[in-house]
Amino acid sequence: MILAAGRGERMRPLTDTLPKPLLRVGGRALIEYHLQNLAQAGFRDIVINHAHLGQMIEAALGNGERFGVRIHYSPEPAALETAGGIAQALPILRAGSGKGQRQPFLAVNADIYCSMDFSTLLPVLHRMREHPDNALAHLVLVNNPAHHPNGDFSLASGRVAVTGKEMLTFSGIGIYQAELFQDIVPGTVAKLAPLLKEAMAREKVSGQRYSGLWVDVGTPERLRLLDTDLMRPVS
Repeated sequence: MILAAGRGERMRPLTDTLPKPLLRVGGRALIEYHLQNLAQAGFRDIVINHAHLGQMIEAALGNGERFGVRIHYSPEPAALETAGGIAQALPILRAGSGKGQRQPFLAVNADIYCSMDFSTLLPVLHRMREHPDNALAHLVLVNNPAHHPNGDFSLASGRVAVTGKEMLTFSGIGIYQAELFQDIVPGTVAKLAPLLKEAMAREKVSGQRYSGLWVDVGTPERLRLLDTDLMRPVS
């Protein structure tokens, strides 16, 4: 699932007329990098939720054929936040997997740029499918960027906790069990962090550190800098 329903308030006025996932860097829309990377990793069925100017996303991406994937859309009249958006899309995710309620799925924020090889997460998906009671979520954490120096969570021995010796930043890339969202009524607004923190208290969240290129494209300035980097000729 690609999470693409955010309004992008910090990106205004750019997002007044264009949804944030369609902002362009390096000659293509942000969300197109995810579609390309997911396809290369072997993912074929992808759910995209949207709200603000969502029809523009559907018009730009279509059914996903030109990316080598099948795109299923989960429209939201108003953004439901991360957990609410996932809960709303669960019936589509289950139908796409064809393997029932306990099939874990990968979710990626549309407003990040990341060079991660998503195929490296396939063993985690397999492990969570074979042992669904061991973890409700698996988070990819990154080094703290300058604009978020205090981080979000700690990572030790493959387990993620609310506090710890070294704090890292949640990348916006995670693998989740549908069970994590079972108490959210579809169509209601719900944030992801409280669900994750509750699961962490039960030691049900695993994680890994990613040290490659990752950018939270949250402001026009970060968008401009990333665009400059991607357009720079490779020496």
